[in-house]
Amino acid sequence: MSEIFSIKRRVEFRETDTAGIVHFSNFFAYMEQAEHELLRYVGLGVICEIDGQPISFPRVNAECNYRRAIRFEDVIDIHVRVTRVGSKSITYGFDFQLDGDAVADGSITVVCCQFEHGKAPVAIETPQKFIDAIHPWLESNAES
Repeated sequence: MSEIFSIKRRVEFRETDTAGIVHFSNFFAYMEQAEHELLRYVGLGVICEIDGQPISFPRVNAECNYRRAIRFEDVIDIHVRVTRVGSKSITYGFDFQLDGDAVADGSITVVCCQFEHGKAPVAIETPQKFIDAIHPWLESNAES
C-alpha cells in the first residue's frame, strides 16, 4: 500500500472571491504547492539536476473536481499520491479535505524534460533516481 503525503494550508484572503469563497483557480496553485512540498521532502524539485543532467517537469494536464466551498481562514489538508508513472511522465493525484470532509480532488500530469539554455525543452525518460524517490507514494498497480 502506498503512503500518503499531506500538507496543511490556510486559505488566505487574497484567494477568495467577492462571495468569500476560494476562487476555483487557486486549487491548481494548491496542487502545485503540495507537489513541490513532496519533492522537497525527498530532496528533489520540479527543477533539479540528477546525475549531472538538468531536468524539469512542465505540466501537460491539470484538472480539478469541486465538492464544496472553502473560505478565508479555513485550514485544508491536501493529500498527494502518485497515480501513474510512465516512461516520460508522472501523474499526481490530490485530495482536498476540510475537517475530514472532501472538498475537491484533482490531478496534474508532468513530463520529464531536459533543459539547456537557449534550446527548446526535450522530453526524456524520467531518471530512475527520481522514480525511486517518489515510489513510496505510488498507488498499487499504478506503473505503466
